[in-house]
Amino acid sequence: MARSIPPQAAATPASGRSDVPSPAESMPTPEYLEARLAELAEQAGIPGASIAVRVGDRTVAAAVGVLDTEFGHPATTDSLFQVGSITKVWTTTLVMQLVDEGLIDLDAPVRTYLPDLRLVDEDASALVTIRHLLCHTGGFEGELYDDFGRGHDALELMTAGLATRAEQLFPPGSTFSYCNSGFDLLGRVVEVLTGRTWETALRERIVVPLGLAHVANDAAESILHRTAIGHLGGADGPVKAPIHHMSRSGGPSGGMLAMSASDLLEFAAAHVRRGLLPDGTRLLSEASALAMREPQVEIIGDGRLGRSWGLGWNLYDWPGEAVIGHDGGTIGHSAMLRVVPSREFSIALLTNGGALYLAYDLVRELLGSLGGVEVPDLPAPPAEPVSIDAGYVVGTYASPALIVDVAETEDGLTVTSRAHGPIAEIVGEDSAGSRVVAADARTLITAEREGGRHPMYIFLGDGAQAEFLHVGRAMRRVRDTDAEREAADSA
Repeated sequence: MARSIPPQAAATPASGRSDVPSPAESMPTPEYLEARLAELAEQAGIPGASIAVRVGDRTVAAAVGVLDTEFGHPATTDSLFQVGSITKVWTTTLVMQLVDEGLIDLDAPVRTYLPDLRLVDEDASALVTIRHLLCHTGGFEGELYDDFGRGHDALELMTAGLATRAEQLFPPGSTFSYCNSGFDLLGRVVEVLTGRTWETALRERIVVPLGLAHVANDAAESILHRTAIGHLGGADGPVKAPIHHMSRSGGPSGGMLAMSASDLLEFAAAHVRRGLLPDGTRLLSEASALAMREPQVEIIGDGRLGRSWGLGWNLYDWPGEAVIGHDGGTIGHSAMLRVVPSREFSIALLTNGGALYLAYDLVRELLGSLGGVEVPDLPAPPAEPVSIDAGYVVGTYASPALIVDVAETEDGLTVTSRAHGPIAEIVGEDSAGSRVVAADARTLITAEREGGRHPMYIFLGDGAQAEFLHVGRAMRRVRDTDAEREAADSA
């Protein structure tokens, strides 16, 4: 159950501490947000965080901690944090603008706009549509993080590279599998149709019309602002990430974009208003803004991403009002956006390290009290043991970015994950093992909480052994006895 925020006159606030200010009944105060966020950030090992809450045209914001543990610069409400995959909603907005202009048909093959497109599978190359890419049903490998340089041709080179890298996992349109490379491909479509780089199109078509002052697309722009530096987990606490942002070719899917929490909610407000801007002009047509919220495909997963996907938006089927949103993560940054259009309510939480979901309690409280939404508890291990065929799940599963080993030990089943490929070059290849139990006949869940939640592992396939491990995105079972080599070959 989401916890209700007490009225300002209450003697004991939601945190249970008498020295923490309570929010007003209609809106939280900045002091309340700061106090609650500081408590949760300390528990979660978050170096710095920024939060903004908006109801109607009013926004309240707070920030805590530091932008950089080395230099100790304090986080402020106008500080920039990377928003990661929340960028996908921005890229979708660009695509829907082109739909409004008659330049894109969502159900046309991508080759209509990129005639030279080649994926590994020729049939899929001809069949995959813009809609498939927007709702993660393109079916090809999405975890491709190669760096194609900083030039204006980065997305063009990335697109050409799909011919040898974008292995087909499922037929287009058949299965949800989160696909970063599909959104980078959409960024290339935007470039071709607008004659602008994706970054320039984003600024001219979204940032400027919204009047946003605290948005940056790379380090050169970020340096003009108070900018958060990402942090990774270390033995003695958060450690500065070795890079500021990911590659330019990953920009449209979420590798570059940074902003303040308040500016993120200005963008969300345009969607709440169904594409209308305060000056009476339009960011999007009403039809396109509403189409983005329509369910397109059921999500395979633990419910953290919602139960269905729209065009760009996650769609949550929680009791109460309809909620749309998106999460994001880059190297050392995590972000969360939730929007309740019927209440004109939105909330953004941005962090530069630590465990984002340990700070989720505050988002749940505000969604309940101001958004009219009953946010369910995150999945947990079953109270009673569930039987599972170990032979079906045990094995090694790999993508170009991650290798996951499911093993049977004397103490039960374990799952061990290790980074692979370009990501491993940044964060290292250290493995992390977890004891897991069965949630049902084809699902494992960690016995202990990790980062504020219990990760789930879902297995797909009708044979004696699972063909795929699905963790939001699908990972194929490695059939070679040398898992490391096969994963490297596929990369």
